[in-house]
Amino acid sequence: MKRKLMDILACPIDKHHPLELHVFNEKDEIVEGLIVCPECNRWYPIRDEIPEMLPDELRKEAEDLPFLKKWREKIPDKIVSEGKPFCLK
Repeated sequence: MKRKLMDILACPIDKHHPLELHVFNEKDEIVEGLIVCPECNRWYPIRDEIPEMLPDELRKEAEDLPFLKKWREKIPDKIVSEGKPFCLK
């Protein structure tokens, strides 16, 4: 994902802008990272350079929880313990 995309992204749930960006792996583009809405505490993974900004009903817990566990040390505590739609609490 290109960093400039953050200029236009808004939370698909509450439409909040701007969103927070946490980069875990970056080459020419962001390979893996996290997009966070500071208003509703929803988080959206960036995997293989693609931001996955899906509504809650289309998210898969079996895919999202391993992502949280993998990057737990780099993810803000509020997302690890209170993030939506899934958290590690």
